[in-house]
Amino acid sequence: MTERDAARTLAHPEVGAIRLESVLHALSDPVRLSITRDLAVSAAELSCSHFDLPVTKSTTTHHFRVLRESGVVRQTYRGTTKLNALRRAELDALFPGLLDSVLAAAAAEEARLGRDGAAR
Repeated sequence: MTERDAARTLAHPEVGAIRLESVLHALSDPVRLSITRDLAVSAAELSCSHFDLPVTKSTTTHHFRVLRESGVVRQTYRGTTKLNALRRAELDALFPGLLDSVLAAAAAEEARLGRDGAAR
């Protein structure tokens, strides 16, 4: 690993350091939950620019940092692109059924309220 590569390595919590309250906090925000839902259905890592979010670039960066620091996603650089992947295996091992339950509840809520969140 070159010095430049080391500078572009992002800090992630070790599996044993991932806390339930941090994961729940990260998933409690609608924007972060939307990112997580998109990652959950993707077989590939997705770049930050893949997501069409209703927030500024700096706020988008904040949301990805919260997801990374809580242990929900793993971010890696490929050139100048930051790729995101859901840490599903780790989360499922630590909190069996949690991620699937949250994602199912989010899908049910979307079906009930619609994409914009307004009651029908």
